[in-house]
Amino acid sequence: MALNKEIFKSKDIPLNISHFLDHFVMLIFAKAAFDSAVFFGITYAKIILYGTFGLVLFGAAAPIASMLAERYSRRLLLIIFPYGVGLSSIFAGASQNLLQLGICLSLIGLFASIYHPVGIAMLMKNKANLGFRLGLNGVWGNMGVAAAPLITGFLILLGNWRLAFILPGAACLLFGLWLIHSKYDGYQNSMKGKGQIDIETFSQGWERAMLSLILITVAGGFTFGALTFLIPRYFEIYLSGISENIAITGLLAASIYAVASFSQIISGWIIDRREYKGILLFIGFGQIICIYFAAQTENFTLLLTMLFGMAFVFGQIPIGDAILSAHIPDKYRSQFLSVKFLLNLCIGAMILPLTSILLTVGYQLNFLFLLLSAVPVLVILGAVILPVRTINQSNSNS
Repeated sequence: MALNKEIFKSKDIPLNISHFLDHFVMLIFAKAAFDSAVFFGITYAKIILYGTFGLVLFGAAAPIASMLAERYSRRLLLIIFPYGVGLSSIFAGASQNLLQLGICLSLIGLFASIYHPVGIAMLMKNKANLGFRLGLNGVWGNMGVAAAPLITGFLILLGNWRLAFILPGAACLLFGLWLIHSKYDGYQNSMKGKGQIDIETFSQGWERAMLSLILITVAGGFTFGALTFLIPRYFEIYLSGISENIAITGLLAASIYAVASFSQIISGWIIDRREYKGILLFIGFGQIICIYFAAQTENFTLLLTMLFGMAFVFGQIPIGDAILSAHIPDKYRSQFLSVKFLLNLCIGAMILPLTSILLTVGYQLNFLFLLLSAVPVLVILGAVILPVRTINQSNSNS
């Protein structure tokens, strides 16, 4: 297979780094919540509620980001993104009370909402090997998911939870400076005459495809939000036979995320060449089985089942974006993406109040994972509804 050289050019790199930072900063609190709760003298079940509004804004503000990007420019919004999340993270680390922390976490979510509707729309502008490139971009995002518990745990051991917010915030500001210096504009002015013609009208059956996408997005948002936020804490509890050290459990969570994230490249490569229904059905059943057994096991068996479970969850991500790209023209794609991510990330944010309620009334985290194993039924239903469509082989260039 001869992959188009466009994959390896620099135009995707700023988008990939942005995706990494987006998920990394959003998940600092997932690992730092317990230590900040100890600092402020409240329980873990109560402090995670302070992160809820930030997770809601992560999705809810996406349409606003899309609107501003279309009115001004996608590049401008992409530059605002690292400065917003960077400064908000630094201020979160400097918080003197819970109100300040909650406000800063909310601001992180607000500015982090920029990336998905803007950055993914920029990535989709180039149709060459889109499934593979969406998968690769997804790996970068999930490496941010993986790095968050690892680096946060290390920074907490090195200093405290404040340092875990401040140093990554500073890194975001440095990236923003580089982004300005690079004069990056994505593919906005570079796709003419290259034979990569984007669709200009809605495809036949796009309404059914969008209904399918809604179901897939609801399931994926809740499952992704739950696993990425809760696994670091889940491992601290249910890997006690392996280690109780916060850095070790953070390393194990990071390893699961990192290894599993490569499933996106595999699924992205497949959807460049095959229709979506079969892979979605496989992924849906795989999630149900693995998450169910993860709720029943501990220690090394838990690690193995969680690895496969995360691989199925991550593998679903590029499929939803590819479905949207195949049915929606570029003129409207950013708006549709913003609604998709609003739904996806707001649904994911609901895991925090749900977890708080369940823990407060006496349930354990493994019970939540048991409930979570039923959610991928929506993925299976979405696959059944989705119109059959074979990917245009000219886009794969293989």
